[in-house]
Amino acid sequence: MNFTFAASTPQRIEAVAYPIAADGLDAAAGRLPEGASGLVRAAARAARFDGGAASVFETYVGEADAPQRLVLVGIGKGAGADLENAGGALVARLLTSGITSLAVDVSGLNLSDTDLARLLFGMRERAWRIDTYRTRMKDQEKPTLVDIVVVTGGGKAPAGWDRQIGIYEGVALARELVSEPANVLYPESFVERCRPLADLGVEIDVLDEGQMKSLGMGALLGVAQGSVRPPRLLVMRWNGTDDDASTPLCLVGKGVTFDSGGISLKPGAGMEDMKWDMGGAAAVAGTMKALAARKAKAHVVGICGLVENMPDGNAQRPGDVVTSMSGQTIEVINTDAEGRLVLCDALHWAQKTYAPDTILDLATLTGAMIIALGHEHGGVFSNDDALAGSLIDAGLQSGDKLWRLPLSDAYDKLINSPIADMKNVGPRQAGSITAAQFLQRYIEKGVKWAHLDIAGMVWSDKDTPIWAKGATGYGVRLLDRYIADNHEG
Repeated sequence: MNFTFAASTPQRIEAVAYPIAADGLDAAAGRLPEGASGLVRAAARAARFDGGAASVFETYVGEADAPQRLVLVGIGKGAGADLENAGGALVARLLTSGITSLAVDVSGLNLSDTDLARLLFGMRERAWRIDTYRTRMKDQEKPTLVDIVVVTGGGKAPAGWDRQIGIYEGVALARELVSEPANVLYPESFVERCRPLADLGVEIDVLDEGQMKSLGMGALLGVAQGSVRPPRLLVMRWNGTDDDASTPLCLVGKGVTFDSGGISLKPGAGMEDMKWDMGGAAAVAGTMKALAARKAKAHVVGICGLVENMPDGNAQRPGDVVTSMSGQTIEVINTDAEGRLVLCDALHWAQKTYAPDTILDLATLTGAMIIALGHEHGGVFSNDDALAGSLIDAGLQSGDKLWRLPLSDAYDKLINSPIADMKNVGPRQAGSITAAQFLQRYIEKGVKWAHLDIAGMVWSDKDTPIWAKGATGYGVRLLDRYIADNHEG
């Protein structure tokens, strides 16, 4: 989708959209086409359009002896998520409508650059889709909308628009990775999908199975041993500062490219969804692309532990004891609690390699998180109150919302093992918390750490104003906002 900016609406345009604030039809009278304003507003009222966020009213007006599509889109209070949802709702209505060009007239609205950018960002987000494997689409199902002309009065793009484009590219990469089927996206091909980031200045390094074995990553490798797909540890480094010796922020993502559950096999119904069990790694990769695309003045290392969890004759068994890179031993009670085994070695390696002050991990870690928070918030656990607060604030600003859950010694005791240092699951209760406690045992003293359990957020079973059913790209905007507020010079 191509965006251009103009001072006035082009003569030849197939449709014109007017964003309307809540209860703002009368205030918009002078913005609508002369001679049709009264009728359009009366028709909108008859259709119960009142400018509520993401509401849409559509009609036709005469233009040079030809009908022109006219769309009113509600922006609610005209700020934040209302604008993003409005942009998305507009594109959702017109994306496959048959029109190829659209003018969006925001002149006279007095939107700030930030608010205008958010309206347009919602349009870009909702336009994203993956049709790679659809070969029998009807013409009415195919996207047609290509060109967006934004009429601003001044004809200039909003300040920060380039930044928004970079963030969108990161979100798009995350959605692409989450959407791909497991026969296409597996540890090795995940790495190849991320190699083009080098063209943006991201340094790429990859540890293979032999290297991880030499390092003693017995927990991660134990998960991978049942699959014919060899594991990988993908490392992406972006340094947009002038200091090569600066301490980086480390982001660690769970990248289980398919999770069958292993020997602790998942139920067959719905198992196809487990292609998105690498949503944490996708968010990390997408964030690295966003940072590089917008030339963020930050030093960040993104690390993805990439494995496939399968149940063959060589697969890890319940009751096995593995030794992690840190030397701590783990009794594997349930092979379907594999994400924490991947993350613990990746977290330890990151700390030993980069000595970060702050480390964040993201993972579609537990079904218990979906039971607790549904699909409205990701969960955040942290050993540092200020870090947790900064992440929650970034979530509110970006729209990728978080809710904090507790950690304590009482929960930690629930994962003690009678024959090893710990077991990989606790009792049925507080499953998300005991998973976080497991990871905390791998955080070195003095390191600020937060764990984001995003199991309910990376995939949506229904359309929303800013995405169609499928991958959401959750986590990219959250991390980008957090980094911009806390780690950019």
